[in-house]
Amino acid sequence: MGLMDVRLVQLAAGIDPAENRDLVDARLGAIDPGASLVVLPEATMTDFGPTDLDLASFAEPLDGPFVALLARHARRIGATVVAGTFEPSTAELGAEAPPFNTLVVVAPDGTLSATYRKIHLYDSFGYRESDRLSPGTIEPVVVDVAGRRLGLMTCYDLRFPELARLLVDAGADTLVVPAAWVAGEGKLHHWRTLLAARAIENTVHVLAAAQGGRRYTGHSLVADPQGSIVVEAAEGDETLSAVLDPEEPGRTRSTNPSLANRRIDRPRGDA
Repeated sequence: MGLMDVRLVQLAAGIDPAENRDLVDARLGAIDPGASLVVLPEATMTDFGPTDLDLASFAEPLDGPFVALLARHARRIGATVVAGTFEPSTAELGAEAPPFNTLVVVAPDGTLSATYRKIHLYDSFGYRESDRLSPGTIEPVVVDVAGRRLGLMTCYDLRFPELARLLVDAGADTLVVPAAWVAGEGKLHHWRTLLAARAIENTVHVLAAAQGGRRYTGHSLVADPQGSIVVEAAEGDETLSAVLDPEEPGRTRSTNPSLANRRIDRPRGDA
């Protein structure tokens, strides 16, 4: 298993999908072939915008123009690309159901290899994401990329350690966290602390690609399995680079075998 060459793209998306595609096209176009994984933030296709913005009118199917753009760059770079979109709700939820906050994973050949619909909607700090979006089903999504096992989380999911543990129990050795982490008092401290905690308690790499700009915290970062920050952005547009050693989680677990030492397992139903 070789080293994983990662790029985290921090940007500030707007509410015009065509302008966002131009922005993403330029940012991905600046990445040379050879990277293994490229991660963009939550809501890259279209930002959340004001609270009265109807996100359903912006939602795109998974074969729409945004995913097609990601596929073109995935093929050119030869990398897996992960990014945040809004996806129309399913027929089972009814025609009036809000869309999903969805991560798409596009393989190096341009095919859509996985999706993750955000489970924990941001009903916190005076905001109600559930008024505008539908939650995904409670099912961990783990994807094989360049010999690594990537577990997918989105933004507010970070505050729920049980999801990270489900992903690790499903085989993830790396957590990928696209986010639009709203700025505010103490929020940067929460962001850094929670990312480090998910890395430490699960002895995994954590890759967090965040939106920047005045509305969001920015500070995309890579944390190693000991919770140390390998590289971190500031608040503005930036592309971070990191190379992950696939042996590092195993080395960390040899000295900190907390996963193996667990005595409290996941809740089980009655036998």
